[in-house]
Amino acid sequence: MKPIPVNEILLDGNEKKYLLECIETGWISSEGPFVKQFEEQFAARVGRRYGIAVSNGSVALDTAIAALGIGAGSEVILPTFTIISCAAAIVRAGAIPVVVDSEPHTWNMNISQIEEKITPRTKAIMVVHIYGLPVDMAPILALASKYGLQIIEDAAEMHGQTYKGVPCGSFGAISTFSFYPNKHVTTGEGGMLVTDDEELAARCRSLRNLCFQPQKRFVHEELGWNFRMTNLQAALGVAQLERLAEFVARKRSIGQRYTELLKDISCLDLPIAKTDYAENIYWVYGVVLKDEVSFDAEEAMQRLATYKIGTRPFFWCTHEQPVFQKMGLFNNVYCPVAERIARRGFYIPSGMAIKSEQIEQVAITIGEIFS
Repeated sequence: MKPIPVNEILLDGNEKKYLLECIETGWISSEGPFVKQFEEQFAARVGRRYGIAVSNGSVALDTAIAALGIGAGSEVILPTFTIISCAAAIVRAGAIPVVVDSEPHTWNMNISQIEEKITPRTKAIMVVHIYGLPVDMAPILALASKYGLQIIEDAAEMHGQTYKGVPCGSFGAISTFSFYPNKHVTTGEGGMLVTDDEELAARCRSLRNLCFQPQKRFVHEELGWNFRMTNLQAALGVAQLERLAEFVARKRSIGQRYTELLKDISCLDLPIAKTDYAENIYWVYGVVLKDEVSFDAEEAMQRLATYKIGTRPFFWCTHEQPVFQKMGLFNNVYCPVAERIARRGFYIPSGMAIKSEQIEQVAITIGEIFS
């Protein structure tokens, strides 16, 4: 049996054509024309006025935190169940991450816990949409308005997703995206900030470009970063964005097929197909072992690996990250729902290029393991 990787990408559109254009014109750096084109087209696609392309999704979060002026002593509320980049951006700014638990069915942040975490030091809520379904935004928008808080929307996994028909990435002061190879739109590595605030956009552009000044380029009033995206990366992004609707439809088809094949395996919790505000786009197809299964996700993945089936674990909870515990953060913090899915959840092959026979083989193998 040939290995089935957890992710395979599709680059069979205009990617080669646009990359060749970069090479032939010599525009390969961040000064090339595809960068602006990608920024404008992506911002328009998510209903924003401005797009700022950066080198990856993690630094997009760093830039967002800095641009909003969130610093020492400030608190930012976020889900514990997410990639470490979210809390890392807060901690690096000298601010304090305050976590909430997960909702057991969508795996998103439990919005009912947010208000009780708000203090006079709270400056923002970082919303992170997880795996395929968006967070219920209406109550969070209401809380932000009530308490005068900023919303940072991490929509890294939500390319093409909507909340009540409104594009994810269009909520709050600023939103961020990732273009890692497992995303619906990829540039290899890459990220994007989008906003409707002209001054905030200008601030982000300055921070990503070493805070060069227009008149005195090499005289710096403050420190920024080199977070620029190259023209080569942006060329890939433009080609990928042209097919976003097709990619979303394909991902939904993959997710629906897996659900059909796995629905009778009683010891697995499968991702829910929809909520009353969104239909799942299945960025990844995750499963969670029910409590009656005697082993955890790590062993399940090892068993699948013996059949050459690739998997990835779910995110590890932010409040349980050793690096943060060594800093003295998150003492006596417990998030039982997130802790459970982090230990019992994993995702299976569902990349854009997966074939129908591979999906069926994965499902058959899972059935044999859990029969």
